[in-house]
Amino acid sequence: MKFLKISKQGKKALIFMTPTFALLLFFFVWPVLLSFFYSFTDMTLSGSKAINYNFVGFGNFVKLFSDPLFKTSFVNTLIFLVFSAIIGQLILGFIIASLMKQKNRHFRNFIGITVLTGWITPEVIVSLCWIAFLSQKGTLNAFLTTLGILEKPVSWLIAFPMISVIVANIWHGTAFSMLQFQAALDDIPVEVEEAAMIDGANGLQKIIQIVIPMVKGTIMTCSTLITLKTLGVFGLIYAMTGGGPGTKTTTLSIYMYRQAFGSYQMGYGTAIALVLLSVGIILSLSYVKLTKTSL
Repeated sequence: MKFLKISKQGKKALIFMTPTFALLLFFFVWPVLLSFFYSFTDMTLSGSKAINYNFVGFGNFVKLFSDPLFKTSFVNTLIFLVFSAIIGQLILGFIIASLMKQKNRHFRNFIGITVLTGWITPEVIVSLCWIAFLSQKGTLNAFLTTLGILEKPVSWLIAFPMISVIVANIWHGTAFSMLQFQAALDDIPVEVEEAAMIDGANGLQKIIQIVIPMVKGTIMTCSTLITLKTLGVFGLIYAMTGGGPGTKTTTLSIYMYRQAFGSYQMGYGTAIALVLLSVGIILSLSYVKLTKTSL
């Protein structure tokens, strides 16, 4: 059949792409399928059911959606996602990139290096830095008490745990969206913006009517990647607060870890992971729909 015929060049391309397909199949597709299967079992990390587990159908999901801790974790995940990814990294990255546009090279280099420092720093190191900054004897308290803003030191990680991890995650990840928006904004012709200004458009109108429509592809890409990364944030939260105090910073990734590796309920833990994966897929498709871009 003609549509099954592959050209000589196409065959060479397939040969070179085979290792990539094999790696994706082994390290991504197979684990996802395996997790999908385990989520319908009562598999445990140790004991008799680690090997001789049973198929329980939708039992894990029925238990999941009636679990008050899951509901708390889900709400915490949404709060963490909206404020640290969408409002924080995405919007802040766009603002920084806009302010850097058409500035001199030295200014751009200074701001770029400053913001990139947080991005290239390992997650655990970021956590330790913010613990030191926000602790009761940390830099923030020393600064605010010196200025007379605070009468006595505050333990920020206990008093405001969610705000603390949100700010830390914003500091850690904003550079990615900044770089993406900086490249996209630099590609917008100056003549287009000048024409809009001549027609009487103010700064806000120019951004809404000219800039945002021209960078909607970048907005979709950044939104998707930042969302998926934020949904999977584990080390930062676990190192800073351990999901506490109580369950105040327990996100789905933390709750999944506790169930799978703390309580040894692998089947239940993979069910939580599947819900987390589904949330990421739904949000990613929503971004594509909202920005009206093609995949």
